[in-house]
Amino acid sequence: QVQLVESGGGLVQTGGSLRLSCEASGSIVQINTMGWYRQAPGKQRELVAKITQGHQASYADSMKGRFTISRDSRNVYLQMNSLEPDDTAVYLCNLNQRPNVLSSYRDYWGQGTQVTVSS
Repeated sequence: QVQLVESGGGLVQTGGSLRLSCEASGSIVQINTMGWYRQAPGKQRELVAKITQGHQASYADSMKGRFTISRDSRNVYLQMNSLEPDDTAVYLCNLNQRPNVLSSYRDYWGQGTQVTVSS
């Protein structure tokens, strides 16, 4: 089994910052990417940022320049600056990995952490 535990969400004013953390544990053999998605009420889940084993990061356009993703070992972090009310959502940690070399890569999800940005 694989567990992803997020932390760091909360309430912040417009222009503020938050740092999210996610720790992965369990049967993890070969990581492809780790990342963050978000889902706001009534909206589809969307990619925020992801990072490869080689630390190559990619971002959704609206997050570029404001958010920074990083990782070490089995942890992934998201530094969020200049937060706006539209950033309000549940942020979910994502791990794409395979538990053994004969398996296909698959996605694993955390339960999410709430980020609320007040105007």
